[in-house]
Amino acid sequence: MPPPPASLLDGNASLFLDFDGTLVAIAETPEAVMVDARLRDLLASLHARLNGRVVLISGRPAEQLAQLLDLPALDIVGSHGMEFRHADGRRASADRPAALGAAFERIRRHAERHPGLRIEEKPLGVALHYRQAPEEAGSCETLARELAAEHGLHFQPGKMMVEVRAAGGDKGAAIRALMAEPRMVSTRPLFMGDDLTDEPGFIAAGELGGAGILIGSPRPSAARYRLDDVAAVRDWLAAGSAA
Repeated sequence: MPPPPASLLDGNASLFLDFDGTLVAIAETPEAVMVDARLRDLLASLHARLNGRVVLISGRPAEQLAQLLDLPALDIVGSHGMEFRHADGRRASADRPAALGAAFERIRRHAERHPGLRIEEKPLGVALHYRQAPEEAGSCETLARELAAEHGLHFQPGKMMVEVRAAGGDKGAAIRALMAEPRMVSTRPLFMGDDLTDEPGFIAAGELGGAGILIGSPRPSAARYRLDDVAAVRDWLAAGSAA
């Protein structure tokens, strides 16, 4: 999988970006991530160059990501494509499943029995992180799969975590919806991401005439291109913003 050519990020691109593992390094906990001035300046520069066609698409809640970035002009899609927070004030979100309350209680009890596990409650899901207890990967996945099947939720695997969340959407569906907007029609979508949760986005970008760019070590993926790490992402974006 080759690196993306610099020419890919031209004036006809629409840029969709994952956050954790793509723009910032993955931290021990989601709260430990910091957004530095260089990243803010880079995103602002890209936003201006692409006439506003820069969108963050993350598994984080949209409002949490907005607070971290502090870039009011940027469109943000949170909860794996299920929450839309547009810069012009428009908001849209899937309904929170009533079953998440029961799922949270089961996950909470499981975490209490296994030190090192960490729960992240989101507007449309509950994530269980085992980065600090990797030996519990199997038990966490089993529990999440059981809860998803029992309550009609979506099972979402990720890097050192599992999540149960509202069903019916993903990052690919979000990209398709955004690409139908007048400002993005006839442009070329590029989506950069590092995780299994990003695969629907890679597929959508490719089918809409653009490309996915995988961040991290080589693995089977629908992405066409690959960059090694967050530093490589920032360098590639910086080169594109200055072109």
